[in-house]
Order: sequence, then structure tokens, then C-alpha cells
Amino acid sequence: MKLKKALLDELMVRPGESAGLDSRSTESTTIEWKGSDKRRYKKVAEEDLASFVDELSEAQRLLWANDTHALLIVLQAMDAAGKDGTIRHVMSGVNPQGCKVEAFKQPSRQELDHDFLWRAAKVLPERGMIGIFNRSYYEEVLVARVHPELLGRGKPVSVDVPSAHVWQDRYEDINSFERHLNRNGTRIVKLFLHVSKEEQKRRFLERLDDPDKNWKFSTADLAERRHWDEYLTAYEDALTATSTTWAPWHVVPADHKYALRALVGGIIVHAIDALDLKPPALSPPEREALVRAKSELLAE
Repeated sequence: MKLKKALLDELMVRPGESAGLDSRSTESTTIEWKGSDKRRYKKVAEEDLASFVDELSEAQRLLWANDTHALLIVLQAMDAAGKDGTIRHVMSGVNPQGCKVEAFKQPSRQELDHDFLWRAAKVLPERGMIGIFNRSYYEEVLVARVHPELLGRGKPVSVDVPSAHVWQDRYEDINSFERHLNRNGTRIVKLFLHVSKEEQKRRFLERLDDPDKNWKFSTADLAERRHWDEYLTAYEDALTATSTTWAPWHVVPADHKYALRALVGGIIVHAIDALDLKPPALSPPEREALVRAKSELLAE
């Protein structure tokens, strides 16, 4: 099955237009699957996710067999938006050998001694593989913008209050980087999981109230929550500047996990389908070798 084109268009940040995060719902899309009853809506979303998981499993086999393209999935979001759970559910049917997840946390000393894209470039998926970036090089125009003092860790930027051109330069670098990847066979799917401040609070409290989930809460998350408006501005500017025809952003409502996961699954399946992959065609000598192999096996 496929997501409706109108729904995909609604989720996408149109290149050259504002991301408009403040006007985008964190709960639902205007185009729903079927009906309006919440219980039915959830059931249909879960059924659709199961279908997308199966389709993604088959698509991944074709990706691996063709060995002509790679898929890079970039996940960005506020804390507790559901990145880990989305990866776990949507990719549950994919062969682990054909998929690799990279998480980008505080950069190491070695990474700081390179340009800001280096640590991402060195872990890109090879052809035939699906790579998932749980956070990414976009942190360098998000966290670094909210906390400009972090720029001093790298070179040559080492100013207390960076001017606007620093971020514009980085947007341009990111766009060029992604265009280079696209030209060389890496299909990029960029997803911003759009959660509300109220839902983030509810999830934080759930982690604090449930002893089995205490480990998921960090006081650093609370500290970053105090910068909510600053992060939203940074996301708005970054998504607007870097949603391109070769690597557009999709803004996915994240307040309801069942809807989030189904939408993400549908977007990823659509991206691989767009590659129009077919089972690899064998050459005449390869077909002859198969005939000989079959004859040998039948003769045993």
C-alpha cells in the first residue's frame, strides 16, 4: 500500500517555502486514513504500519540485491519525540545485516579536529544498505545555535556570538553535501518528528513516575526544555533553508505514536519505491551457469 500523494505533500516542507512549524499540527494530519473515530483511527494506523513493515522488508532486499543505491534516513526531533521507538517499530522487519543506526552525541576530540560534516561522512551507508541517523550533522545548526559557546570547540569558528552568516554557510554546506550524496546514489529521507511541548512534559513525567522508565530520563533533557522556543526557531530556520528537491524535509506529527510510526513507515517505503528497483537481471552466461548448476544438482 502507499500513502496518498496529497498526504505526502502535506507532510513535506516545500523547497523554497517556510517550514511553518508553528502552524503545523503535532497531533494529526488534515488528511486521515479512514474515519474519525479515535479507536478506529489507531487500529487502521497500526494495520498500515504492519503493511509498511512488510513492504520495507521486501524493498530492503531489492536495495541489497541491486547494490546501486543507499538509503539514508535522518531523524531529528525534540527530546522524547519518539525517535528510538520509531526506529524499533518501523525497521522491525528489516534484515539487521542491511541496516545500521548511528547516534550522534557530543563530538569527540578527533571529530572536533575535522569539519562539522566529517563525523557523519565517515559512517554513511554504502550502496545496498539502509543507514539511520538518530540525530545527525543537523545538530551543528541546532544545538550549536542554541548554545553558540559550543562553536568554540571547533575551528576556525571561535566566537562568542556568531553572526548569521555562520548558519547560512552551514546550511549551504549541508545542501551541497546532500546533493553530492544524491548524485552518487544515496537517497536521503529527512524526518522531523514534531512533538508538542505539552506531550513532551507528559512523557517526561511518565518516565519519572514509572521506576522501570527512570533510566530514560536525564536532567539534561529538562535543561534543554528550558530552551524550547529557541530550539523551535532553530528548527524552523534549518528546515526552511535545507528542504531541497533532492533531500526534502517531512514534518511528522508525533503526539500520537501509532500515527507517527505509520506515517514514517509510509514515507520510507515511498522513498524506496521511487527508486523503481527491480530484481537484478542476469546476463546470458550467468543464466547458463544456473542451468548447469541445476543439472548438476538433479544428477546427484
